[in-house]
Amino acid sequence: MNKKQLYSFIAIIILVTIYVFEHYIDSEKESAIVEEGKLPKIETNEYFLPSSTTGQVVHHQNYSLSYNEPYEQAEWVAYELKAKHLSSVNHKRPYFRVDESVKSGAAHWRNYKQSGYDRGHLCPAGDRRFSKAAHDETFLTSNISPQEHQFNSGIWNRLEQKVRYWAKKYDGVFVVTGGILKDGLKTIGEEGVAVPNQFYKIVLDNTNGKPKVLAFLLSHKDSDLPLYRFVVSVDEIEKLTGIDFFPELDDANENKIEASSSYKSWAF
Repeated sequence: MNKKQLYSFIAIIILVTIYVFEHYIDSEKESAIVEEGKLPKIETNEYFLPSSTTGQVVHHQNYSLSYNEPYEQAEWVAYELKAKHLSSVNHKRPYFRVDESVKSGAAHWRNYKQSGYDRGHLCPAGDRRFSKAAHDETFLTSNISPQEHQFNSGIWNRLEQKVRYWAKKYDGVFVVTGGILKDGLKTIGEEGVAVPNQFYKIVLDNTNGKPKVLAFLLSHKDSDLPLYRFVVSVDEIEKLTGIDFFPELDDANENKIEASSSYKSWAF
C-alpha cells in the first residue's frame, strides 16, 4: 500500500468513525427525549388522564397525548386549562416541528402541504398564550389533525372559545379532545395521515371536588347550530373510540357523569 492509498484508507476510517459517533449521539438524544416524554409535567393533571389504546402516552410540559401510529396523530390530547392560563397575548406563530418524543415517529408537517386541510390544533395555541414556550409547544405535529378550514375556523373555533369561557367561570377545567379514528378514513401525505369524519371534545369541571362533564361530538363540517345540539354522553364517545376517559374516578362518579348528556348545569 503506497502513501496515497494509506492516507485514503485513514481518511475513510476517520469518516466512518465520525458517522458512527454522530449516529450514536443522535440515538442517545432521541432516547432521552422519548424517556422525558414519559414523565408527567407541571401543567398536567395526571389524575384525569384517559386510558391509552396504544400505550404511547407522551407528557409535554403543558399537555399530554396518546399517539396512534396507524393514523399518524393523537387519539387524545389532554390538558388543564386554568383561569390563570387565559391570556390575550399574541405570540409570533412558529413553524410546526415533528414531535421527537413519539417513539414510533410522529407524522411530518409536510403531509399537510397542499392537502387542502388545515393543521388543526387539538390543544389550541390560544389556550397556551400564558408563555411563549407553552404557546410554541402546541406546534408539535403530534398535536394536530387534518381539519377542513371552514370547520377549524368555524364551529370548532366556537367550541374552543366556549371552553375558555368555562375555564374562567369555573376557575379551571380539564379538557380531552381528538378525532374519531377508525378504519377506512381518507388519508393525506406520504405517511397516510388519517382525516377524521368526526371530532370530540370533553370538558370536566371539578369545582369543590364534585366533577361534572360535558362531551361534544361534531361531524367534520362547519355548522351554524348552537353548540348544545352537539352534546352527547361520554359513554357514546367511549364506544366510538375504545378509550376509557376517566378511569381514576371512583366507579360511582365515573358511571354517573359518563352516562349523562345533560348540559343544564353548564352556562351556555
